[in-house]
Amino acid sequence: MGITIKSSPFLFVILQNINIKMLTTIKGVYEEGHIILKEEAHVKSGTEVIVTFLSEEKETPKVKKERVPGGLKGRISISDDFNEPLDDLKDYM
Repeated sequence: MGITIKSSPFLFVILQNINIKMLTTIKGVYEEGHIILKEEAHVKSGTEVIVTFLSEEKETPKVKKERVPGGLKGRISISDDFNEPLDDLKDYM
């Protein structure tokens, strides 16, 4: 899937007024306070960078307790008039 941009004077003016930055991703490792890149960075010296650390710690999945049918028996009650119309709605009925 690609994007096609047709040339127009309006588009040129918009692109002139936008500060577009390209992002380049390079793998590396962090050791003893230094970042060691695994490949050469093809960017100008002094280029601003953003460093993101990828954690290797994996979350342990939470173990769900087995559901027991009838586990809430005796803890929940429903009033006898549960299916009766609400007093607040009598004006509309």
